[in-house]
Amino acid sequence: MTDVELMKRMLRAVLAANKSGPGVSLSRLQSEYKALTGEQIPHKQMGHASLDTLLHSIPSVVHMERNRTGEMVCFASVSSETAHVAKLVARQRTSKTTGRPQMVNCQMRVKPAAPLILNGRVCVCVCVGGGLFPTNFKENAVSGKPKPHHYPKDYNPSPGGNYNPQQVQGRIREVLNKYSNGFWVSKLPQLYRELYKQDLPSEAIKDLEHWTHICTVRTKLVLPHPLYLPESNTPPPPPSPNPWTSSPSQTSPSTLSPDLRQKLGELLVKYSNGLWAHGLPKLYLDTYKTKLPEHVLENLSLLSDFCTIEYPMPDNPKRAILYKRTREDNHNRRESVEERRAREEVGRRLSTQTVPPLLIPREEYPSVLVGEAANTNGVILRYIGEGYSQAQEALEDKMREFYCCQDNNTRTRDKKSGTPLASLTSGQLAAVRTEEDEEILRAQVTEVMADKVKVYYVDHGFSEVISKAKVFELHEKFFNLPFQATKCQLAGLEPFCQEPAVLKKFESMASGKILLAEILERGQTPLVVLYDTSQDDDVNINAACIKALQDKTLASPLQVNSAYMNVAVRSVCSDGTFYCQLPSRGLAKLTEILEKAEAYFHSQGTSEFLVSRPFCGKGCLARYKGKWSRVEITNLHGSRVLDILFIDLGVQASVEVIELREVPPPFLWDLIAIPPQAVKCCLADLTVSGVGSWTPDAVQWFRDAVLNSTDCSVKIDKLDETKRSVAYVYLFPDKNFQDPARSLNRQMAASDLFKHRGDHWPTGGTSTSPGTPPPPSSTTPIKLPLLLELPPAGQYHTVHSESHNMDIYVSVACHPGHFVVQPWRDMYKLVVLMEEMILYYNKTEEKPLKGEKNQIYAAKVENNWHRVLVKGVLTNGLVSVYELDYGKHELVSGTQLRPLIQEFRLLPFQGITAQLAGVKLRQWSEEASILFRNHVEKKPLVAQLEAVQDAHHPWDRKLTVFLVDTSQEEKDVWVHDIMAEFVDELTKEV
Repeated sequence: MTDVELMKRMLRAVLAANKSGPGVSLSRLQSEYKALTGEQIPHKQMGHASLDTLLHSIPSVVHMERNRTGEMVCFASVSSETAHVAKLVARQRTSKTTGRPQMVNCQMRVKPAAPLILNGRVCVCVCVGGGLFPTNFKENAVSGKPKPHHYPKDYNPSPGGNYNPQQVQGRIREVLNKYSNGFWVSKLPQLYRELYKQDLPSEAIKDLEHWTHICTVRTKLVLPHPLYLPESNTPPPPPSPNPWTSSPSQTSPSTLSPDLRQKLGELLVKYSNGLWAHGLPKLYLDTYKTKLPEHVLENLSLLSDFCTIEYPMPDNPKRAILYKRTREDNHNRRESVEERRAREEVGRRLSTQTVPPLLIPREEYPSVLVGEAANTNGVILRYIGEGYSQAQEALEDKMREFYCCQDNNTRTRDKKSGTPLASLTSGQLAAVRTEEDEEILRAQVTEVMADKVKVYYVDHGFSEVISKAKVFELHEKFFNLPFQATKCQLAGLEPFCQEPAVLKKFESMASGKILLAEILERGQTPLVVLYDTSQDDDVNINAACIKALQDKTLASPLQVNSAYMNVAVRSVCSDGTFYCQLPSRGLAKLTEILEKAEAYFHSQGTSEFLVSRPFCGKGCLARYKGKWSRVEITNLHGSRVLDILFIDLGVQASVEVIELREVPPPFLWDLIAIPPQAVKCCLADLTVSGVGSWTPDAVQWFRDAVLNSTDCSVKIDKLDETKRSVAYVYLFPDKNFQDPARSLNRQMAASDLFKHRGDHWPTGGTSTSPGTPPPPSSTTPIKLPLLLELPPAGQYHTVHSESHNMDIYVSVACHPGHFVVQPWRDMYKLVVLMEEMILYYNKTEEKPLKGEKNQIYAAKVENNWHRVLVKGVLTNGLVSVYELDYGKHELVSGTQLRPLIQEFRLLPFQGITAQLAGVKLRQWSEEASILFRNHVEKKPLVAQLEAVQDAHHPWDRKLTVFLVDTSQEEKDVWVHDIMAEFVDELTKEV
């Protein structure tokens, strides 16, 4: 099977085996694939610049769609093979035994740029569209003048109407006489049918709004005709301070005086069709020649014992209509007051009801939706996943169903959940209908104003000012889910948490995006580092925000066709790129500040500046050749060893964390402002033939010529911004840059340094550093570590038969006939060994050596050094190696091999090849291999040793073991039983 076909089959298996939801997000596909296969999807080796283009080229395997948040999600294309694998795998797997990270579900509502509009499904309400009210032909209640009526100029009766408008208008007038306070338009057909035994013509509904001489229609609002409004030229009074939010000195009376109560009753009795509340002050002044006390309008509920109060405009509670109540009304009203008080009591009780705290996800790198940030010590975010975004979406769906089909007024007076809260207090929890009437969200009241209220959406993390009429009681069943909006603190940005440049960079890079969060501390406000993993290279958001504080005027000067003398070459990489320092104002200032920091450390002592919390992207200080220099942490190997980059030198190194120091506060701002002074360069007009890489001979010659020289000169030929500001230069070994023939570019091009010799290794004339052990050869005997001690082999016992058992970790699992186990008891020794190897081998200027087949070396694989066995040397400079402690096969560059010194040969090789006991050996199918891998790979298990097959070399030894999963409390799970059951079902399917 070709590599492409194998990749396709494994990709199908990944998508089919994903049990946590439909599809896998593109940002998670690589990790899902690697978790299942142990390898990344090799899109570059298959000729594709990105994973996205590869996936689009294989529509028979995968199809891609964008979810509601805009993220790309991958789905398995329907095929008989896919369906078969999914059926078999899903039948066996449970969420408890997958052993794989679950898919990140990003189907969540994202807060858009406009804070007053929420994304989501359109809320379809069974609500009425408007109210119908009579027109009063009597005198205007205030002006005393009759109000003329007329049709608008553009009014035309409904075309094709086959009904008598005059007859319908007369009947509607009769209906309105029975309902002087108006009624909902949706009820008109029913009332019309009950009174006249006929259906209301549909055309009449369309024409209603134009019949202003008999009625007034307001869309979605129950409004009486404007005749009820005191039509004066005096505008309504400005909003007064809310009595519940004003200072104590401004408190309002809680009752009305008997005299004021009597006068208001006398006024209202004259207006049986109602009176607009904001017209009451003028009417009161005109009638009684004195001002109406301001607290009356501020608290209209004071009138509720003798007055009916209607709020026809949900978005403006100040626009209330007052009706004098009759004795019969008073009797009915007493019941509604009791109901209102009961509802208020429920609201007070629910406002103090506790909500479960939001638990931080267990995973170290959860996906999060990032919100806004007033400062980086309080960044709003929401966790993504089954117990978070999915649970919140399900809750909001239930709230929409519970609230959305209920009106805000008369139709739902018997439904307390649909009634706006009459009394609002700061801190109260509520259900809020958004301005667009599309969502019902949980919120907390943060400020109560005259006719508005400011609420904080506890699941979305932003605030909004809305009408009081859109705030409802939050039913107790919606208190079970923790509030989803939480805060985090960005590590390393504490001193700059409110800097405008930092916040601007954060807004552009993180706000509204789904990112990965590395959780450093799990406190009430977690300390995190955010990463954007949507590109080929992960972007550290924290580090990018810090770089926003850099003063670009202090950067190294890079101008095309300019020449610079007194250039210092600080490092040379194996691919021929090098880093140098150009004289600049920033370099001079950096040197000055570091000298002051050196003196400061000398006077204060450095122990108090030890780095207690290292993380990727953190800036601090470390010594380079006896002097303190700026570094950035690039990788962590556990808690003791980490990789750093000297940002002003371009030098990479591995150190122990105790070698790092925090930047002293007096120098922090100045050092942050200076951009890195190491300029990445390539030699211009120097084409490397063959595979495109430099030979070890060329690298060594170049290092000997210029490394650590401070008298070089460079002339910049061009700049390549796409490669992180790489400068293509002509490099001269001294200050004479006038003669191009003297450049190292010309000298190397004319030499034979780039002629690859056979297997690409250095010639015998290459020097080795003193003290370096000679390269191992086939004639040089090597001392191997002792064999691992194993328990005695025996028969099939129970898992509690300790003499034949050992705790193991399965590092690699191909199928039941081949997997690799590591003894758990020595795991800590392997961790310490690898840390020591990192510290020893991660040194610059190391001389590569020629690797030989079947010999033991140290090899750098990704960011770690491993003890390896060379399995083969390829003609392109790559070496096939076998990791002796982990059991994995890798391809590495020959330049990444080093002698394995005796100190690193003491610990027995930790990887042991094994096969599963209790099953018949066979050619295992892909489905069976996936099932086995999901149950055992990267899991701690108990191995019961059945047999040992000894061999001359330790890496050829093979065990036969039973594997037992003891993680379940109910029972022990024997893996061979699972495989036997699977084979039986597979046979039945076939």
